[in-house]
Parts: sequence; C-alpha cells; structure tokens
Amino acid sequence: MASAVKDSRPGYGQLLRTPGAWTFLLPGFLARQPFAMLTISIVLLVEHTTGSYGTAGTVSATTGVAMALFAPQSGKLADRFGQRAVLLPGVLVHVAGITALITLALSHAPLWALLAVAVPTGASTPQVGPMVRARWAARLGGSPLLPTAAAFESVTDEFTFVVGPVLATALCTGVHPAAGLIAEAALTLAGGLLFAAQRRSQPPVHRDRQEGVPRVSALSVSGVRVLIVAFLGIGAVFGGMQVTLTAFTQDIGRPGINGVLYGIFAAGNMLAGVACGAIAWKTGPRRRLLVAYGLLALATVPLWALTAVPLLAANGLAIGLCIAPALITGYTLVESLVPAGARTEAFTWLTGAVALGQAAAATSAGRLADAYAPSSGFLVPLVGTALALAVLLALRSRLLPRGESRVMTPTGAPSGEADGAAAERGVGHRTAATVD
Repeated sequence: MASAVKDSRPGYGQLLRTPGAWTFLLPGFLARQPFAMLTISIVLLVEHTTGSYGTAGTVSATTGVAMALFAPQSGKLADRFGQRAVLLPGVLVHVAGITALITLALSHAPLWALLAVAVPTGASTPQVGPMVRARWAARLGGSPLLPTAAAFESVTDEFTFVVGPVLATALCTGVHPAAGLIAEAALTLAGGLLFAAQRRSQPPVHRDRQEGVPRVSALSVSGVRVLIVAFLGIGAVFGGMQVTLTAFTQDIGRPGINGVLYGIFAAGNMLAGVACGAIAWKTGPRRRLLVAYGLLALATVPLWALTAVPLLAANGLAIGLCIAPALITGYTLVESLVPAGARTEAFTWLTGAVALGQAAAATSAGRLADAYAPSSGFLVPLVGTALALAVLLALRSRLLPRGESRVMTPTGAPSGEADGAAAERGVGHRTAATVD
C-alpha cells in the first residue's frame, strides 16, 4: 500500500516488489498482446482479399471506432461491477467476432458484411491495459510509485507494439493471411481468462452512490477531455504509421521489413518509457506533457518526405522516443484529475481515444495511399499531432488537479494557473488536492 512506501527515489525494483503485483502483471501482459496485433492483422488480411488499402483501412477503422466508443462503457461497468464481470463475456464475444471476420474476408464477402462484423469485434476488445492501470492505482494510492507504475505500463504497452506487429506481419506474410487474426483470437482467449481469474487484485467496485456521494463520470472532468484530444493525436501517429509503412514497403517491393520498421518505431517508444520511469522528475507532469507533445509534433514533420529506408527508420525511432513521455504523463495526470471510482473509465477513455485516432488515421492514410503516393499517408501523423498540440496549449489550465482553487489572484490570473506554475517549479501550494 502507499503508506508502506518510504523510499525517496522509487524505482522499478521497488515497484515490482509490490505485494501481489505479479499475480496480475503476467496474465495482463499476455492478455494485452493481441491489442497490438489486431489492426495490422485486419489490414493485411483484408488488403490480401480485396487488393485495396483503402478498404482494409476502412474495416480496421470501423473496428477501432467501435472499440473507442464502447471501451469507456466497459470501463464504467468494470468500476461498478468488477473487472471479471466485464472481461469474461467480452473475451467470448471478441473471439466469435474475429472468427466471423476471418470467414467473411476469406469468402470475399461484400464490404458492408465486413463492417457489420467489425463493429462487435472492436466493441468487445478486452481493455486489459486500463484494467491493469486501475489495479496499480488502487494498490498504490497516492504513492510516489504511481509515476513509475505509469512508466512501467507504457513500457509494457510498447513492448507489445514491438512484438505484436512483427509477429502479426510474419504470420500473415509467411504462414497465411488470416494467421495473424487467428493468433490474436487465441491469445485473447487464453490471456483474458487468466487475467479474469485474478480476483484478489482487482479494484473494489464503486456503485452509483457510495457513502452518500454521487458517482462522477470521468468524462465530466474537463482535464480528461483535454487528454482525450491529446491521445487522439497519438492514435493518429500509430494508425498513420501502420497503414503507410505497409503501403510504402509493398510499393518498394520489400513487404517483409514492414514489421521491422514499425518495430523500430515502437522500440523508441519503449526505450523512452524505460527512461521516464527511471528519472526522478523535478517538473510537474503537465509541463512534461506539453514539452513531450511539442517534440512529437516536430518529429513528424519530415516523415512524409523520406524515401530511404534507413532515414525512415531513424525518423520513426525519433517519433517513438517522443510518444512514451506524452503517454506516461497523460496517464499519470489521471490520478490527480479523476476520483478513484471513475479511474478505470478514465483510462479506457484515453485508450479508446488512441484507438479512435488510430482508426481515423488508418482510414485517411489508406485513402491517401490509394489516391496518391504510398508515402503521402505520413501526412496524417503530422496533421493529427499539430491539431492536438494546439488544443493542449490552449486548454492547459484544465490539467490542474481536481479541487484546485480557481479564484482570481491580484494579477488577474486564475489562482489554479499560478498554483500549477509553482508546482512545476517544485513549490507545491496545497489546497484540496495535491498540485502537479
């Protein structure tokens, strides 16, 4: 528990010695692996059966949109009734949806049929990552280990995005076009059931009212809405990179390096995540988010103009190095912005925003690749991150912790902004909640 944490510089070793952590970490890692395989496996299968990246991107995007829309509802239900009650039926529906999608695609079914099956497939995608984060938050409370846990989860996520696309691409190109989705369904079933079996570590349920306090929706928190926009931009990077790298490598006659290039991009994300968790930060997460996001938008600028594989790999690595700090600080801010009873919902909103951004980017990049040069899809990450950065800068005051005083100071600025600035200089003015 948080009260047992006394070290001034918490690290990964101390985090992993948290009692009961391994009981949900190992099955959680297995259960989240399919998340990184889903969209790329759909793109590769549908493109093989239809010959169109635009169609493949549309089916993949439909899956992502359904996941983005239904994931927060899944998180809300998990907060109210427990993770196991939501996860078990979701796993079974998802596996059934994947089976139907494979059957229809190989049967050359019309697009409307693929889209009809893509909706329940995406909607039932198990939200294991947010559930693991919610377990960390419940176990650590206000501990200084929370940012380390957020970094650890980001590293774990990105490790899956190193392994997942490479594995899916190898299976689809080397075994059978449907092999990636078959493996995704098998891992979802095995990992999901094992994770659901870990009942002792799941957070306590929060009914509509507890101790006379009405339940708060995560979406009612303005800071969460700002983070959703930021995570939409990050999703645009993931989706744009996946589809455009696939089209680019096919165009140059080297489809086998698609997974390698995307793996390098994800490896940069993972390495940056490791570093973020090992650093004892003296600046607040809000400032770190703004800086990291600005660097991310800047790193996407040259992407669309690169044609040499080594330069493309280097640029992808640089983009990956910028994503992890933005993701980690975004998830870290949830603990200070959202009440405990709505955190799983908040985490799923953010994960869903990534999926929605990824879906929209996959569709846009696919259409651009079909209509223009294959590399034109790289414009999507640039536009997505630039727009999200503009929103972040304009609404950065919404990322102050809940309970901040918003009265006007003698200078005319809201005191919450002054408090946030003081906190990011290391001077923590305390009101009803801890300042970032």
